[in-house]
Amino acid sequence: MHKCGWMMAAGLLLIAAAPCNNVRAQAASAQAPTQPKSATGTTPAHKPVATSPYDRALLRPALLTAKAPATYQVKFTTTKGDFVITVTRAWAPLGADRFYNLVRHHFYDNTHFFRVLKGFVVQWGISAYPPVTAAWEHAPIKDDPVIQSNLRGYVTYAKTGEPNTRTTEVFINLHDNQRLDTMGGFAPFGHVTEGMEVVEGLYADYGEGAPDGQGPEQNKIETQGKPYLDKGFAKLDWIKTTTLILPPGAAPAAAKPAAAPAVQKQ
Repeated sequence: MHKCGWMMAAGLLLIAAAPCNNVRAQAASAQAPTQPKSATGTTPAHKPVATSPYDRALLRPALLTAKAPATYQVKFTTTKGDFVITVTRAWAPLGADRFYNLVRHHFYDNTHFFRVLKGFVVQWGISAYPPVTAAWEHAPIKDDPVIQSNLRGYVTYAKTGEPNTRTTEVFINLHDNQRLDTMGGFAPFGHVTEGMEVVEGLYADYGEGAPDGQGPEQNKIETQGKPYLDKGFAKLDWIKTTTLILPPGAAPAAAKPAAAPAVQKQ
């Protein structure tokens, strides 16, 4: 889940070989931020049971493989306000399907926008609950071809410097980041169609994550969950609830047989 390793500095792409679970890639320059490093809608049928703070289905990623509709929307109700992402499956089918399944089962509820870099990206997608994070760490999907450009407002999965490492972390481009289009699998699957001013207003003063900035450490979010962020980074905005909005006549699709994981992180 911890997407470390790729950096941009003055247009220069650098790849760090350190394992993602142990260290963060060091910033090559304070002049430019690192690349996005890999981060719901709800339906009544998938409300979490009262005995668990999260939907227990999230502990079994191999079963959450339903095919998404051609288009759908997700409304995010956050501590800053609401925004809506419209997903177009044809842009990145595998990414759209993964997002759809995460949204249906409330994965993004209670998660923080842990990496907000002004003029670059807003990133989120590490679960508030460590058992859920652990379940998805070794459930990557293959890369989609990059059809749409990483323009302002477009939504893309974060990933490591290796192919086929998308899991659950996503980011919204706050700027036209076309440089990402040719940097290996950063394929937008949707875009913000309402509330971009909310996205741009999310708390950003912590900057990059430690040790490059004052922001949270991704590995500690993974292992400690929401309490770590609530205690040490109280000003961060977070997602209260999410709502899946299907087009007229669309119904959740049946799950398709699960394929073997594309890659396993070390």
